Amino acid sequence: MSNSNITKKIVLTGGGTAGHVTPNIALLPSLRAAGYEISYIGSYEGIEKKLITDFDIPYYGIATGKFRRYLDIKNLTDPFRVIKGFTQAKKHLKKINPDIVFSKGGFVSVPVVRAAAALHIPCIIHESDMTPGLANKLCLSAAKKICCNFPETLSMLPKEKAVLTGSPIREELTKGDKLSALDLCGFTANKPVILVIGGSLGAASINKAVREALPKLLTDFQVVHICGKDKIDNMLLHVEGYIQFEYVKAELKDLFAMADVVISRAGANSICELLALKKPNLLIPLSAENSRGDQILNAKSFESQGFSMVIDDDYLSPDLLVEKVVELYFMRQTYIDAMGKSGQLGSIKAIMNLIQNETAQKRT
Repeated sequence: MSNSNITKKIVLTGGGTAGHVTPNIALLPSLRAAGYEISYIGSYEGIEKKLITDFDIPYYGIATGKFRRYLDIKNLTDPFRVIKGFTQAKKHLKKINPDIVFSKGGFVSVPVVRAAAALHIPCIIHESDMTPGLANKLCLSAAKKICCNFPETLSMLPKEKAVLTGSPIREELTKGDKLSALDLCGFTANKPVILVIGGSLGAASINKAVREALPKLLTDFQVVHICGKDKIDNMLLHVEGYIQFEYVKAELKDLFAMADVVISRAGANSICELLALKKPNLLIPLSAENSRGDQILNAKSFESQGFSMVIDDDYLSPDLLVEKVVELYFMRQTYIDAMGKSGQLGSIKAIMNLIQNETAQKRT
């Protein structure tokens, strides 16, 4: 007998970094419009708890541990935390009784997905990076479908489960107001704008190169620089055509609307936002020394698809930065056209179709 009249329920999970949470947040309006009752399972005090509190969603905390590929004393205790997290997740899932679980990854998602599978609750997981991270690798066998951002990733996933969807992007990012941003920054409308998203982790090299390149950049461009917490350079506070922010929230959509080109790291969610907004971009991925190398692979994929220009962080210099930015600006329409033909757009619709199909199958 069909139980299609009963309220549909979904549990979202994912955390550890903002990149494992913001795509879940981007899905919220569509999930609500489709009639889903939404709950979130994350770690007790992770960034996911802080980000989800604004959205009036029941939040359930569980114990979580990290799976490390290197020697660490915590490798002895964290497996017990994961087992505890699995038990707690199972208890929460039994109470919530969802139709489906959608996981954005991160180590907190592993006990949730494995617990859901043990309870025969279908799971859809999303892999942001070009190569699956360890947490998602541990969940592949439990997933009904695996969404990904890059065409190259399809060959690394079980063929019958893999779907190229792109990453869900918050709808408000597409609704920016250029004039509001010009007013915020005190910029003129008749000179192009570079948006630099330095961010926090590993942004020092970008911040340094941009600031050293300012005398040349400001000849032809205005520069808005999101440089990261405590990274403002007080010596440059009153330079005409240059403005710094530690971080921005609501204003980000307006800054994107104003920007002619963007300089950014190559985190998966960040570059998917650039793709969705069709912003010509220069990517400077974190070096393999400072990461697992995923940003380098992400950037190479976008470069090969014609979406981005790339500079290796190890070779970054003020002169090279200026040269590439100028080239990017004059070739910007080529990049905009390539992004417009991408198969990774419309990700929210694609993911919602998967969620609704799995929900319907569970209910028949």
